[in-house]
Amino acid sequence: MEEYNNIINGEKVQSGSTFGVVNPANGDVFAICQSANVEMVDQAVAAARAAFFEWSKTSQEERKAKIHAIGDALEANMADLMALVTAETGKPMSGLNGVGSGMEVGGSIAWTHYTAELDLPVDIIQEDDIASIQVFRKPLGVVASITPWNWPLMIAIWHVMPALRAGNTVVIKPSPLTPLATIRFVEMVSEILPPGVLNVITGDASIGEALSKHSDVNKIVFTGSTQTGRNIMQAASANLKRLTLELGGNDAGIVLDDVNVKEVAPKLFAAAFHNNGQTCACLKRLYVHESIYEDLCEELARLAKTVVIGDGMRDGVELGPLQNKAQLAIVTDLVADAKANGGRFIAGGHPIEGDGFFFAPTIIADLEDGHRLVDEEQFGPVVPVIKYSDVSTIIGRANQNESGLGGSIWSSNVTRAAALAQQLECGTAWVNDHGAIQPDAPFGGVKQSGFGVEFGSYGLEEYTSLQTIKITKN
Repeated sequence: MEEYNNIINGEKVQSGSTFGVVNPANGDVFAICQSANVEMVDQAVAAARAAFFEWSKTSQEERKAKIHAIGDALEANMADLMALVTAETGKPMSGLNGVGSGMEVGGSIAWTHYTAELDLPVDIIQEDDIASIQVFRKPLGVVASITPWNWPLMIAIWHVMPALRAGNTVVIKPSPLTPLATIRFVEMVSEILPPGVLNVITGDASIGEALSKHSDVNKIVFTGSTQTGRNIMQAASANLKRLTLELGGNDAGIVLDDVNVKEVAPKLFAAAFHNNGQTCACLKRLYVHESIYEDLCEELARLAKTVVIGDGMRDGVELGPLQNKAQLAIVTDLVADAKANGGRFIAGGHPIEGDGFFFAPTIIADLEDGHRLVDEEQFGPVVPVIKYSDVSTIIGRANQNESGLGGSIWSSNVTRAAALAQQLECGTAWVNDHGAIQPDAPFGGVKQSGFGVEFGSYGLEEYTSLQTIKITKN
């Protein structure tokens, strides 16, 4: 059984304490990982701090070249990384509508190369005989990245690449449920970057807490639950760390009365069920106009009953297991609550017997706002479908939820849909799509879904501070 190590200052480091990594498709431990301790947190941060002085002074062109080299290394190791992602997350190699480990690694490559080419311009505020005023964007220092288990490699790339591009150094802590692809990625990068520029430490919540409190960490970028985000924000207040928090979502999709049900149903199903619903910006509650409600419910149920479920290593599998046993328990509990409170089950509704953490794709009709499955993020292969009659009322109901990551409007009238989309209280609103992100468009949440954005020039600037230089000429 292969063993994976923490990497500090370019060297593999062992603590003597290990934990097993479980394949969610069968529940078996398939790899061993070294667990960091608090002393190793100090070592990793110190290594990043020491490396920052030289790395922050490198030219823009040198940083671009190094990051492109990382993208090339990801591509050269794509097959191995895909296998690791599938083994530790359970997501299929291809997946529903092509959303699987191939997309995760391929997206990581694309994001890396795109981020390499971003620039940090110098803004000229004034240039005349009286004064010269310029605004510079400077790196912050040591960035701590704390990543979740649902998209471990891709989210690591989202955190790390703009941090490096801006001239920061990084300590990354992956989820202990899915540390392997991230560790392998850092191993590869250690052959490209100077020692200490990128370090990885693994372990439980105590490691994340130590990073959050550390006085030599200048910024934390975190993707995960809202409660953990609150904890990080509180811990980070001691030295006023910068924060980017992409937290939980309970995205609403609103289907207007003018859609073609047969055409829209597969898109809605894919938006809700890709990665088994384990994506922050999945469609998680679906509001459908009463005139097409039963037809759309029936079509979604048909799709749920025909999707191919199984071990993600097998060809043709579209949905794998939930990533962990605890998440399976959460989904099972929410479904039981929906059943007890009058939900009409038209597909699924139960765990799948056998090895692994599988749950049948589930469509539940006739719930309302106020039911747990509507109000809470399920993060699994279950979608409540809610009937409505008045679109202005349902916009208000959708906005009552405390989350505000994404939302969508579905209509054959794009002009009408776009106007309604602007009324949604969320960081990103889609029209006739949901969850589609790209490296040049900012992405982030409002309300309890966090603050700050990722991607493109907007996201890159989150890793910098502004410095104004004024030269008085007289």
